[in-house]
Amino acid sequence: MTREESLQHILRHKAVAVLRFDDADLFEPVAEALYAGGIRILEITMTVPDAIRLIERGAQFLPDDILFGVGSVIDSETTERAIGAGAQFVVSPVVKEEVIKTSRRLGKVVMAGAFTPTEIQHAWELGSDVVKVFPANILGMDFFKAVKAPLPHLRLMPTGGVTLTNGKEWLKAGACAVGVGSALVSANDLQGRNFKAIEENAQTLIQNL
Repeated sequence: MTREESLQHILRHKAVAVLRFDDADLFEPVAEALYAGGIRILEITMTVPDAIRLIERGAQFLPDDILFGVGSVIDSETTERAIGAGAQFVVSPVVKEEVIKTSRRLGKVVMAGAFTPTEIQHAWELGSDVVKVFPANILGMDFFKAVKAPLPHLRLMPTGGVTLTNGKEWLKAGACAVGVGSALVSANDLQGRNFKAIEENAQTLIQNL
């Protein structure tokens, strides 16, 4: 996909599944369960063991209608490695100009993480396609409404505080998409290899957008 096609994919499907786990062997069954449940955007974080290798694997086995990206990126070197491995978008927990500029130079969607209105606007001006508001559970939906009132041009995505059933409320508050991690793929389900529960969680999330 081109950068614009990837961005439109995010704006259309709205739910970004954030994958964090300690066992790389969980990647394929978890990804398959999420896909079966309706998820079409996957973000694997750099905190996952062998994340770059998993990005390469994902680029080969994931269906064409999944947008597959990388998260927890904080430097340009990692940005380049992940994109080279097949990541189609890049997410950072912070505002790092080098991550934004490298992603844009390589033609990929970038989502920088910010917390305050000043940080959010700064990330936007640097070229962040979507600004990841993080940790959104501390700020809440009223914060989104308050920020969007004077800054309606922003595209915001909460990560943290998004449940399987409140995604529609975040969207009404001004989010263009939502990032969902442990609410979708819980530690208990991972430990129990309960991939059916993960699929059902995905279905619930999608039904409530």
